[in-house]
Amino acid sequence: MATNLIVRNVEADIVNALKQTAAAHGRSAEAEHREILRAALQRPPRRAFTEVLAGMPD
Repeated sequence: MATNLIVRNVEADIVNALKQTAAAHGRSAEAEHREILRAALQRPPRRAFTEVLAGMPD
């Protein structure tokens, strides 16, 4: 289910950077915003410390 999200009071330099990045990726500022949120929030689950240790060479 898609939901609308409104972000207010964003500094002009941040908005300009978003627009420039979006243009470089060939998408709208809105699509770029969605991709940034997706990348930041949908990371793979972290591995347990014991799992990392077990994967280290002796």
